[in-house]
Amino acid sequence: MPDLRPNSVVKTDSPKYQEARDGLPEELRPIYDELVADYASFTFKAYGAGYVAYKVLAALVLEGWRPSARKK
Repeated sequence: MPDLRPNSVVKTDSPKYQEARDGLPEELRPIYDELVADYASFTFKAYGAGYVAYKVLAALVLEGWRPSARKK
């Protein structure tokens, strides 16, 4: 099985990313940014493309998603 741990931060200036991020309260935006970066990294490693459904990830953060452990 390939190593799927994220090793880089993925940033984007896409309108869809910004629209989803802007819909979150300020205090949730860092959590969203972390989730987007990790998700994009995992999908890139697994599938060769960093596809992210930004609105879905924003909804997860609004519903209470939080990382179970902080990366070191």
